[in-house]
Amino acid sequence: MGVFTTEEIMRTVEMIHKENLDVRTVTLGINLLDCADQDAHHLQERVHRKIVEKARRLVPVCEDVSHRYGIPIVNKRISLSPVSQLLEAHDEVTAIALAKTIERAAREVNVDFVGGFSALVEKGWTHGAKNLIDAIPMVLSSTERVCSSVNVASTAAGINVDAVKRMAEAIIETACLSADRNGLGAAKLVVFANIPADNPFMAGAYLGAGEPECVVNIGVSGPGVVKRALEVQIKSRKMTFTDIAEEIKKTAFRVTRVGELIGREVAERLGVQFGIVDLSLAPTPRIGDSVGEILQTLGIEAIGAPGSTAAIALLNDAVKKGGLFASSSVGGLSGAFMPVSEDAALSEAARRGDLRLEKLEAMTSVCSVGLDMVAVPGDTDASTLAAIILDEMAIGVINNKTTACRIIPVPGKKAGEKAVFGGLFGETYIMPVHRAGASRAFIEFGGRIPAPLRGLKN
Repeated sequence: MGVFTTEEIMRTVEMIHKENLDVRTVTLGINLLDCADQDAHHLQERVHRKIVEKARRLVPVCEDVSHRYGIPIVNKRISLSPVSQLLEAHDEVTAIALAKTIERAAREVNVDFVGGFSALVEKGWTHGAKNLIDAIPMVLSSTERVCSSVNVASTAAGINVDAVKRMAEAIIETACLSADRNGLGAAKLVVFANIPADNPFMAGAYLGAGEPECVVNIGVSGPGVVKRALEVQIKSRKMTFTDIAEEIKKTAFRVTRVGELIGREVAERLGVQFGIVDLSLAPTPRIGDSVGEILQTLGIEAIGAPGSTAAIALLNDAVKKGGLFASSSVGGLSGAFMPVSEDAALSEAARRGDLRLEKLEAMTSVCSVGLDMVAVPGDTDASTLAAIILDEMAIGVINNKTTACRIIPVPGKKAGEKAVFGGLFGETYIMPVHRAGASRAFIEFGGRIPAPLRGLKN
């Protein structure tokens, strides 16, 4: 990585103080496969010991690096190799106990979240994966920091519809068990197609096969920076879409440079490998830190109106191009996130009825993730929820991209009512869904939707 120029340094200082630029997360990936043990007690001891040993310096080092450069590091997190792989010789009881052990270790090292209570079932189940999925509702409703992800589809394997159905049930069970918090447990659960092995963002972070024993991955976010850059340029001169794309690329370049600087320093101090910079534009509930506001700056007055999908496509592509020019270590998801409850402008669009589930789904076909932090009525039945997930998985599989669903059925609430989750999870208005049972017969076929032709690459 080259030396920063004086102009870059001054521009970076302005982005931090005026435009909400921050390092959204430093995520330490830890491989737990060597902790496997047929004795449940020994397994928990080994997992606890390794997490604490590898992560005990993470938060102090991040705070020191943040202070040195004056760049906020908002979250310090851990991603684990899939916990399901440790459960092949165990049962659901051990899965729940192990999750609580991981929660205890996360508290001891003071990280915000720990991901990796995960399973990959796109082509079928193993004993460990089934145990983990069965444990998800109890785990996510009884812990604060443990996050879960399950990959049910890939372009190479197709879609495991039986797994989609089971995940719909698990989401509903999780929401019901955390009904006193508007179903918040479901906010820590993501269902994926084509899950990335190096994603630093929660709730979908996990350490995939082929990753190092221990690695630092960085998530840098700058919706406010992009919005401000576009505002200045649009006001000062007549711009075409080509000009807009170039401005976004230049801004993403600067943001990525900041992320790589921080990531490499943290990794060096911890004595572990540096992995990737994920330059996803991840919004927060703060005004001015919104992907939705970028769309409004581009002239989409009502988010969800015609043109919204094209605007997201332009934004997503330009962010990726700018980041790739700045670093050879871009990875994770990288692009534009649209978590409805975590983005003030998207949440307001949902309240007004401008942004509906069907339009949001169309926009996810060209963004980085999918239906993210979407609240639906608490009485949404499992078949309808499964069908929503299945549609999103199909978008990912056919287009050979990552898609995901983080959907929250809010117990006791109906479409149009407000759900408040708090903190970075934000708040939003509950979106209506299609009438109950309309897709039940379709979902009941079960089995697996075969991989598309483009999945046969060899």
